[in-house]
Amino acid sequence: MNYNNDFKYDLEVGQIKEKELADIFSNKKIEVKYDLIALKTNNVYVEYESRGKKSGISKTKADFYCFAFGNTFHLISVDDLKVRCRKYIGSDRDKKGGDNNTSKGILLPIKELF
Repeated sequence: MNYNNDFKYDLEVGQIKEKELADIFSNKKIEVKYDLIALKTNNVYVEYESRGKKSGISKTKADFYCFAFGNTFHLISVDDLKVRCRKYIGSDRDKKGGDNNTSKGILLPIKELF
């Protein structure tokens, strides 16, 4: 996008993005994940299996995941999140977790949410 020093132009651009965000909240399903230790580990845990069955990102009906940590919220489409996680399947970031380590998930670096 080109820079323009015109308030009316900037206002129009801002209103387009406001509508995009409004559409997300009014027409899409959002799954919120509150991660208490993400800011300490610099990772979020993205579950894909629990007790030998698909779960989490593998089974969600949400259009977006919203990761909440600290005082921030980070929206990412489920499709984009799956792409970012797939490359870590079978790596040292593919970890057991959850209650009694009965789940499997990806430790995704926070920076990869952006």
